[in-house]
Amino acid sequence: MRRILDKIRRSLSARLSIWVVLFSAIILLGTLGYSAHVSRNYVRMEAIKRASQVLDNSVLRLANILEDVELAANNLEWLVYRNLETPERMADYTRSIVEGTPSLSGCSISFEPDYYPGQRYYSIYSGRVEDDSITTIQEGNDNYQYWYLGWYQLPKLLRQPCWTEPYSDWEQDDAADLQTQMLVSYCKPLTAGDGSYIGTISLDISLKWLSETLASVQPYPHSYVVLVSRGGTYLVHPDPDKLFYETVFTPTLTGQEPALEALGRSMVGLEEGIRTLEIDGQKSYVFYTPLKSTGWSMGIVCPERDIFGGFKRLRRLVIGLGLLGLLLMFLVCFRVIRKTLRPLSNLAVQAGNIADGHFDTALPETPREDEIGTLTRSFSHMQSSLVSYIDELQRTTAKRERIEGELQVARNIQQGLIPRTFPTRADIDLYGEMIPAKEVGGDLYDFFLQNGRLYFCIGDVSGKGVPASLLMAMTRTVFRVAVQKAPAVTDIARELNEALSADNEQLMFVTMFLGVIDLKTGEMNYCNCGHNPPAVLHADGKASFVEGEPNVPLGVEPAYVFRGGVVHDVRGIPFLIYTDGLNEAENADHEPFGNDRLLEVMGSAPYQDAAEMIVRLNEAVKAHVAGAEASDDLTMMCIRIRKP
Repeated sequence: MRRILDKIRRSLSARLSIWVVLFSAIILLGTLGYSAHVSRNYVRMEAIKRASQVLDNSVLRLANILEDVELAANNLEWLVYRNLETPERMADYTRSIVEGTPSLSGCSISFEPDYYPGQRYYSIYSGRVEDDSITTIQEGNDNYQYWYLGWYQLPKLLRQPCWTEPYSDWEQDDAADLQTQMLVSYCKPLTAGDGSYIGTISLDISLKWLSETLASVQPYPHSYVVLVSRGGTYLVHPDPDKLFYETVFTPTLTGQEPALEALGRSMVGLEEGIRTLEIDGQKSYVFYTPLKSTGWSMGIVCPERDIFGGFKRLRRLVIGLGLLGLLLMFLVCFRVIRKTLRPLSNLAVQAGNIADGHFDTALPETPREDEIGTLTRSFSHMQSSLVSYIDELQRTTAKRERIEGELQVARNIQQGLIPRTFPTRADIDLYGEMIPAKEVGGDLYDFFLQNGRLYFCIGDVSGKGVPASLLMAMTRTVFRVAVQKAPAVTDIARELNEALSADNEQLMFVTMFLGVIDLKTGEMNYCNCGHNPPAVLHADGKASFVEGEPNVPLGVEPAYVFRGGVVHDVRGIPFLIYTDGLNEAENADHEPFGNDRLLEVMGSAPYQDAAEMIVRLNEAVKAHVAGAEASDDLTMMCIRIRKP
């Protein structure tokens, strides 16, 4: 081996041939790498499409089963109510429902203790046995008081139809028999005309049957379906040791499976998605979607080796053929180059040093005027160009870092102008937040208390970046000065308009909503200067906009006469003022957040406090934009004056 290496070192032809082959290998590997990347993505997308279709079909199949059960329960409920006075007919009803619904393993109609005089226990149950025949029995005795069981109590407490968690309603002698009797039930409450509870209808599905029904779904040879309940319990799983007795969170109890725990929380949270994680020691793709009517979640686990097995075999074949082609290329190049070229060892060594990053290495001078001399001078020129480029890059990088540092300082200064401490008084619930789209922004909000009144404003400067931030700082300062000179909101607007209109060569303007609230009476005077209307949350949990007198933005017309509005008592009414960075926030498809969604989010949960409302809206905007670049500054302020 050493002799071969020494021969290569002494042979310029061999070295040049190797470089040609290496360069060709780089091109080949780059091409193959790109092709492999595109092909892998295509295979992955096809796998996602294929698994998603199978998952959708499985969900639809399961949904049809559950809908059949719920429809059967509705029909049975109608029969029961019509024949409450003839309890002996309940046995016929349960038997006919089980016979007519193949997915059912059993059905019971159970009544409250002593509902029928002289009969403390009255629960009729019809169920399938091993030979698929149907038997009907009278449930209930001193050892089996059915009205204490979960399938009876759950609809009684909820007073609405519901699906139960997995349970076993019969005692068996061994674990294998117990598995076959694991059930999940759809239960409907029965009530009298006066609203009193009289009984429960329960329709049972055997989880063994459900597992066998869904186990045939296999988009790939080693893929399988799982179904988890609201609590994460496995309802369907190919491993019988996990079925019914483990949850998706069981392997995470040691804290070593954060990815599996995240998957479990996502499935229990009724989310839909795709995750990649290791399951039983092999990397797998998990496709999952919820069945919101039951609170369950279905997933398909596809091992990566199944999805990319054919792709990897093809990749190995292509790599083998490519290596063989490179070897043949080397032999051909060596024979050709050996006939035409002679020693270039010094140039090759120095060029290698440059390739290793030693740009200051001196290249040998040569008086030759042929290709070798031209090549040497070209390398020398390349070396000097690289050094110059690196120096210029270092200067550019340092300049950019300095600008970024200055912008960060400007951002900190701007953030310091915005109030960060909010009133802790019992009669004021107030919170605000500003999120610039760039390092600095043009939005602002401000508030302060004076003489028993709360003065506040929110504004949006035209444009973004540094110019907008400078006008924002000026506007905030003029607002506070204007309040001292003219406490009425229209006068404040006039003072601001005059200040912003003066020497406004850039034709920049500010939209603003100003308000002042008398804390004793709750009266609010306001002036809307071309800004978004505020949104209020009413006592019935619905939100709406408050449309007032329209005015032009500040800085547009110097002598404009502003008109204001008044709300005689805002105490106890939360209201939101905001900039268009909220309702005009766009996702990657350029779809705006919208006014309707703004009102929907405000009324989506009971009001707690102003900070919670801002957090709720901010999270809704983040979910909508889904990582898309912010198109505008986002500023919000929520105010509620509490009643004494």
